[in-house]
Amino acid sequence: MTQDELERAVRESLAQQVAAPRPAAADPAGAAIRRARRTQRKRTMTGLAMAAVATVVVSAGVVQLGDVTRRPAQPPTVVLGDPSNQARPEPLPSDAGTVDGRPADPAAKADVLVGGAILSAGGARVALAGVGPAERAQWLPENAGWLVIGAPSPAGRTLWAVSRDGTPRVLLDGAEVITVAGNGRQVAWRDGDEIATAGLVRSELIAPVRTPAPAGAAPVGFVGDSVLVRLDPAHPGHALWSPATAPLKAGSDRSTLNVYGALPDGRLVGQVLDKVSGLPCLALLDPSRSLAPLRTACDPTFSRDGLGAVSPDGRWLLVNGRANGKANALLVDLAQMGVARPSGSDGPLTALPAGPPLTGAVAWNRVDEAAYIDDSGRLVRLTAERVQAGSAGVPAAVPGVDAANRPVVVTGSVGGT
Repeated sequence: MTQDELERAVRESLAQQVAAPRPAAADPAGAAIRRARRTQRKRTMTGLAMAAVATVVVSAGVVQLGDVTRRPAQPPTVVLGDPSNQARPEPLPSDAGTVDGRPADPAAKADVLVGGAILSAGGARVALAGVGPAERAQWLPENAGWLVIGAPSPAGRTLWAVSRDGTPRVLLDGAEVITVAGNGRQVAWRDGDEIATAGLVRSELIAPVRTPAPAGAAPVGFVGDSVLVRLDPAHPGHALWSPATAPLKAGSDRSTLNVYGALPDGRLVGQVLDKVSGLPCLALLDPSRSLAPLRTACDPTFSRDGLGAVSPDGRWLLVNGRANGKANALLVDLAQMGVARPSGSDGPLTALPAGPPLTGAVAWNRVDEAAYIDDSGRLVRLTAERVQAGSAGVPAAVPGVDAANRPVVVTGSVGGT
């Protein structure tokens, strides 16, 4: 290689080195990009790990659910009567015996519902906000307020549970017929082509049970945990439906016109037609034998309207009929029927005039004290002792009564017996 060629090669090598860019001592952008890539890779790995764990958990859950669904179905729990293992309303505070700040008389002889308010015999008043015209009212268990059955309307009947401060809660709406047990712990109603019943706990209907029912059949009361059903309003006959054991069946009773209540031993006091004379007769009925009459006492003066009630001790019956040639409420001493004897028939009963005719429910607030509303919307109070002495109940005007606001006597007793 000549001297000129060597110099030219050296110049080209130096020129190439000058043209090539030198790496920077520090590259902030590149470092940031590299850190972002490392962070993204870490997040991706974490997400994949969590997804794997979730997949395992969900799979285990599916297995558990599969085990549950494969178990045989359990029958529904029916809460009826007075089940000791069910939750009860909490006791009210010590000031619960007041209404609108004034003392309420726990032994009030007659509380009434009129004009959308409860009026106590002691003068206290509590307004029931939003409660429409009523057909019946009674105390809730444990002095917790009232159950109110609405008057019939084109949309049916409504059942409200109303607290002591007057706040209502709708339990049923649109039912054809509603009946409540005397202790306030059971409700039955007609709904379409079925009759239903449910327990009432803490002002809520619990575990309703339904059964198909013939046309016209309607619940009219309770006998223990069984529902008393009138089979046909145009003909005699009732049936007892036990929701826990069987559907409603017509049974063999074709003679019972009305049932007024129960004796402490479980027998019922009702009305039947005498097969020979056709007269209405009071009867002691055996619920264990399809309401077969055990004893009867016939009297043409008893009304067939079905209004009436038995006193809590089973001694007295207040029922409509005729006395001295005019319509009256009649007081009957059921001891005349030989309630301690198992069978047989007595002669005519002594029925004492007790006041104007009944027009609705009877409130037996004590064993011998009763109250009801007469046809003029007046409150009639009576005691058996005074009626026996010849003093019938005296009607008294109820404040706020007019053509649009008929009073309803409150049945049951404070304390939820």
